[in-house]
Amino acid sequence: MNPLPVSQRSLDGRLRHLLTLEGLPASMLESLLDAAEVMVPQSMSGTGLRDRLAGRTVCTLFFEPSTRTRGSFHLAATRLGADVLGFDVHASSTKKGETALDTMRTLEAMGVDCFVVRHADDGAVAELAAGARPETSFINAGDGRNAHPTQGLLDMLTLRQRKGPDFSQLKVLIVGDVRHSRVARSDLHALRTLGVGEIRVCAPASLLPDGDALDGCRVIDSLDEALYRVDAVMMLRLQRERMEEGLVPSLESYFADYGLDARRLGLAAPDAVVMHPGPMNRGVEISDEVADGPQSAILQQVGNGVAVRMAILQALLG
Repeated sequence: MNPLPVSQRSLDGRLRHLLTLEGLPASMLESLLDAAEVMVPQSMSGTGLRDRLAGRTVCTLFFEPSTRTRGSFHLAATRLGADVLGFDVHASSTKKGETALDTMRTLEAMGVDCFVVRHADDGAVAELAAGARPETSFINAGDGRNAHPTQGLLDMLTLRQRKGPDFSQLKVLIVGDVRHSRVARSDLHALRTLGVGEIRVCAPASLLPDGDALDGCRVIDSLDEALYRVDAVMMLRLQRERMEEGLVPSLESYFADYGLDARRLGLAAPDAVVMHPGPMNRGVEISDEVADGPQSAILQQVGNGVAVRMAILQALLG
């Protein structure tokens, strides 16, 4: 992966942008998680923190569709009292040929302090940050296959709430399309940084990444074997175009080999937690009985997204 064109941290060590979790120290991740935990009550409702970012402007600059990430960033900024500018690419001058950089600079000239950006290209958010004013902050809301750092943090917060702050004894399993998943990359960065005891990965060979992405992970072909006594199972969404590309033979065969159902979940630790970044393909990655069952933390992840994004906005703009 190419080095970032801008530094995520200022000279005094404070967070300036959040583009990736890779390279950030454990102390910084833990500080963000601590702040998010405190903000959980206010993230659901209330006006107690609305003076924190009063007078600041946050723009959700999404070049790809999103429900959870965009919605939770909007709520997070609102809960902190910021003005929120929602950018609709389908009704903008990008349809007339304006570049993403020119779009960003146009909005920046209107007084935007922070851009939350989702883009289809790897490294696109860092490139926008490199072309912005020094005082403007950027948050990567997902770029290509590269990173989704806020999802990684909300996953860590959910895992910490369910399993406690000491990850050193945990066995965590990631299942599915790791090759194309920016969520998986950010989760792997966070899990390594926070010192998880064992990371297991299970996927078809066609959906495993090349290079050093899985350094330190135990790759297991059989899902039944991979699930044995794990403390957390992180399921990944299978994009249906992977079947069209011939990377999996069919959705039915994928579920038969890599789908999580009640029988398979019974192989994990009795109190194992089930996670999924959404949107879910029920009956492809996960069965209804597991997705909606007592061990599922999927909706807890969604709720934690608001608190985590509040903590990040506060760290950058507060």
